[in-house]
Amino acid sequence: MAFASWKTRMAALGMVVAVGVTGAACSSTTSSSTTTTAAGGGSGGSGTSSGRTIPASAFSDHTGITATTVTVGNVSTLAIGGLFKGALVGTEAAAAYVNSTGGVNGRRIVVVGADDAYSGTGNRLATQNAVNSDAALVGGFSTFDSFGGQVLAANPGVPNVTQVLDPATNKLPNTFSAVPLEGGWELGPLYYFKSKFGPTAIQHTASVVADLPSTLADWAGEKYALQQAGYTIVYDQEYADTQTDFTQNVIAMKNAGVKVLFIDQMPEAYASALLKDLTQQNFHPEVVLGAAAYTHSLIAASGGPAAVNGSYLDQNASLYLGEDASSIPAVATFLHWVQVASPGFKPDLFTLYGWLSGELFTQALQNAGKNPSRGSILAALGKITSFNGDHIVTTSNPVARTTSNCYLVGRVVNGQWQRLDDPPIDGPTNGYRCDHAYVTPPSS
Repeated sequence: MAFASWKTRMAALGMVVAVGVTGAACSSTTSSSTTTTAAGGGSGGSGTSSGRTIPASAFSDHTGITATTVTVGNVSTLAIGGLFKGALVGTEAAAAYVNSTGGVNGRRIVVVGADDAYSGTGNRLATQNAVNSDAALVGGFSTFDSFGGQVLAANPGVPNVTQVLDPATNKLPNTFSAVPLEGGWELGPLYYFKSKFGPTAIQHTASVVADLPSTLADWAGEKYALQQAGYTIVYDQEYADTQTDFTQNVIAMKNAGVKVLFIDQMPEAYASALLKDLTQQNFHPEVVLGAAAYTHSLIAASGGPAAVNGSYLDQNASLYLGEDASSIPAVATFLHWVQVASPGFKPDLFTLYGWLSGELFTQALQNAGKNPSRGSILAALGKITSFNGDHIVTTSNPVARTTSNCYLVGRVVNGQWQRLDDPPIDGPTNGYRCDHAYVTPPSS
């Protein structure tokens, strides 16, 4: 299985379509071929401006739109045991929720799922089919999204509201992500852990990172931030997507005197294997987990609570698996509609991505007028400069492709995920820590 960059991005990704929207200037050029939409955007919704172009023909393109329905395509990897099935389920859940309220301007959202069969060719073909038939692509997730990205580049009038991994696809004017791919890291959690672990421990830091282009690019951003915060990395090793035994990595880290281990880019399948091997070698550095390891099954897959207790969690989303359900209404709504869409399904990070993408698309569709087109949907997307899924995740700017400096810190205690030292959820930052800056490497 191949996984890519999900760093600390998830923190409060939730449900309700009550996200914040700031005004954006929209102006038409004199050209007969394009309309330019400019929207203000920087980290968290303020700062530099970002322009996007929309082909004029898109405003008369009603593909996938009827008087009663709007059909969207979801291209995800459903092969290999339903690898990213959560992305489809989350998108279907968001549509089911909206449809339960009467849809958008009298139209139901219909989600058509396609499996790229874990291949570039499959992703390209499925994306082309969606371009031919659907109003937009919404909520898909695949490590082969660069292939579909080539199709989208050739069809700039087709909205793409997905969680992208490919940098080139991320830069397309018709791509919008609820949790943008920005290429850096928050300094806040790194200073937090620095204060927890002490100045000596952070001079002996390690990480194990998947040998995938998108993950390595993400690690470059995190590594830069770690160095800015005063950490010294003594072990930095890549692993293949076929690796299941991390014993040699553990022994090497033990010999190198590692005291702090960041595996916040490791998905649960790999993180659990590494945690098992740490236990077997009786090696117990401070461990920092990330969004893709925050799952229902990590603790059991790692060998039980003893293997995970004390590990920290760093992410940009709430505890959306259920721990925050009583305090963040969006979490409870998300979990309910996931069960409506797929009874018995255990949501994961990719389910949340699908849900958020569905929310972002729905908000644009609501603002695209009573006779929406692909062009009017793109224009509406170009005005959404603040999004947080009603605080199920931290606030981002989908137009400028920027995230905020906010994050959540958690820890596993007695086999349970718990918040740690976070502000009150009913406070001004909605339960997230928002100290220090978000930084990107100079080359980003």
